[in-house]
Amino acid sequence: MTMDPLVLLTDVDRATDDLLRTVADLEPAAVGSPSRLPGWTVGHVLTHVARNADAMTNLLTWARTGVETPPYASPDAREAGLQEGADRPLREQIEDIRASHERFADAAAAMPAAAWAFFLPPLEQSAAAVPWARLREVTVHHVDLGLGYTAGDWSDAFALRLLREIVAGAGADWPAVQLRPYGIEHALTIGAEPRPPVVGGPTRSIAAWLAGRADGADLTVSPDGVLPTPARWR
Repeated sequence: MTMDPLVLLTDVDRATDDLLRTVADLEPAAVGSPSRLPGWTVGHVLTHVARNADAMTNLLTWARTGVETPPYASPDAREAGLQEGADRPLREQIEDIRASHERFADAAAAMPAAAWAFFLPPLEQSAAAVPWARLREVTVHHVDLGLGYTAGDWSDAFALRLLREIVAGAGADWPAVQLRPYGIEHALTIGAEPRPPVVGGPTRSIAAWLAGRADGADLTVSPDGVLPTPARWR
């Protein structure tokens, strides 16, 4: 997947449209149904997707203006916004996602070329990482809705980038494992053990398993044994 933020913005548009199509014809009561995230309803997930768009808009504003604009006012405000928005009617949820995405797209369009290099402390990366961060949120939480869209619908490019990001960020609490996605020449390794178990399978399946969005039932382990349990991601 490209690192070009302008190209990734097109992917964000597409991913947002895909999510909106998934929820467009739901029964109104569906917002109160359990999602795939413990303790969260479908309404919680939809509200989070909308508020994350605003958070990413704040980061782009920070990068463009140089004026510190945190993604959320505070952790408490973030949680309050989530809880207050989760029970809203479905139509309101959908319009909120659409409107917040448009604000994000407008903020991205207003970015001068030099602003993409601005370092954003909350991300510990430049603003060029914001489109990927937004794409990841929309695409992974689309799965979390539990409405038929799964990691099997991810593109190969998205799955591979997500996989590499998870591996790069894995800490000491992760089990040692060597990952061999089908069609990828070089293995990816977590941990420093000399002979870790080797887990193989489709890139989407490995990425989803490490991200806690699949049980890994279609993965292989060598030598034969139990599939390791990944640490909690994000």
